[in-house]
Amino acid sequence: MHTITKTLEKAHTGLTIEARAGIIERLNTLLADEHLLYTKTRNYHWNVTGIHFASLHAFFEEHYNRLQVMADAIAERTRQLGGTPIGTMAEFSQESRLSENPGTVPAAKDMIANLLDDHEQIISTLRKDIDACTEEFGDEGTADLLTSTMGSHDEMAWMLRAHLD
Repeated sequence: MHTITKTLEKAHTGLTIEARAGIIERLNTLLADEHLLYTKTRNYHWNVTGIHFASLHAFFEEHYNRLQVMADAIAERTRQLGGTPIGTMAEFSQESRLSENPGTVPAAKDMIANLLDDHEQIISTLRKDIDACTEEFGDEGTADLLTSTMGSHDEMAWMLRAHLD
């Protein structure tokens, strides 16, 4: 923690060290969620089968590429605030609010439903994190990033929902 505090002191952003530490904690948890969802989506891309294989294979690839871009932006925002983004699978697994089912390959429809549930969970937590960034920490810059991230998750959730209808 001492090293983290020392790093945070170097970033003079108009936010207190305490505010930045709180924001960074939320960003790292979100980063873990994004990576777990990325990994799950990539796994489904590799393992989808059935009559809709070609379209779902491409669909999942589009989604995991978008998730990778969002994760990168979240990690970069963490650095901008003077923090260190987590970056190991162990940290991602420990910090994520999402769950996995190792050793199972669900049917295509269940893959879509699982991903939809994860996106909707991220959307719900993003709403709380956006409020915290603006109201508790006074950081509209991070709130803007989180709002954009939420919009991307909203769109992907809508696309997944459309597949289930």
